[in-house]
Amino acid sequence: MPLECTYTHTNIVAKDWRKLAAFYQQVFNCQPVPPERDLQGEWLQRATGVEDAHLRGAHLRLPGCGENGPTLEIFQYNTLAAESPRAINQPGLAHLAFAVNDVRAARAEVLAHGGSDLGEVVTVQVPGKGEICFVYMRDPEGNILELQRWG
Repeated sequence: MPLECTYTHTNIVAKDWRKLAAFYQQVFNCQPVPPERDLQGEWLQRATGVEDAHLRGAHLRLPGCGENGPTLEIFQYNTLAAESPRAINQPGLAHLAFAVNDVRAARAEVLAHGGSDLGEVVTVQVPGKGEICFVYMRDPEGNILELQRWG
């Protein structure tokens, strides 16, 4: 029998949490959900498995989800593990998708706020669903985004 549950948030570990939070607020109109977090202690080390863990960050309410909808949790740890750029076809969490009114205009906003292209804008007919225009991009820290519009 499936669990009874509610989706609450997606966490992004940032190099600069304030800068990344500002990107999501400016480009996608995500709204801060106080309070900002400044967490540390033995309990956090036990929960994360990260020695001497100390994190700072905030939750941002996702657009179109209402006052009790899910958030992006953007945290910055005092120490970061080594990283490699994510690939769109790499197993694991691949991207965050945002429905937009105009994919090309939204792409320009992402670029203007420090994001980058990953692929090209494509429009395709999906059998049984309709036409979609979409593009994959990266936020300023390399996380993959999808901008999409069903028409």
